[in-house]
Amino acid sequence: MHNWFICKVSYEKTLESSKVRKVTEPYLVDALSFTEAEARIIEEMKPFISGEFTIADISRYPLAETFFDGSGDRYFKATVAYIGLDEQAGSEKKTKALMLIKASDLQVAKDRLTEGMKGTLADWELPKIEETQIMDVFIYS
Repeated sequence: MHNWFICKVSYEKTLESSKVRKVTEPYLVDALSFTEAEARIIEEMKPFISGEFTIADISRYPLAETFFDGSGDRYFKATVAYIGLDEQAGSEKKTKALMLIKASDLQVAKDRLTEGMKGTLADWELPKIEETQIMDVFIYS
């Protein structure tokens, strides 16, 4: 079971136009606690950022499933609704779950999600999928 945290890192970034601008970028970290998430993001970011940086925010990210296999450099967030039956009310009930897919574009993300959901016993639908601002994902190893 993974515990996901969004860590927002603030630092001064040199843009293509050679201008220096302060940016805050989100990174997804797999950790056991907020303290471990902070320690992990600091260690992961040290080689990539010259100069000082701060951790602006850390918050939980409630992912039910991830699809990181394959190529792609962008991350897409999908809200999947599992369709069940509410026996007491005798009506259809939808339970939403958040999933993250690594892909090159929106169509590839949809295809990867559909492929990953094959074999799922529950009926499901995809009410929403969108690109995130997540820069990178650090999985616990």
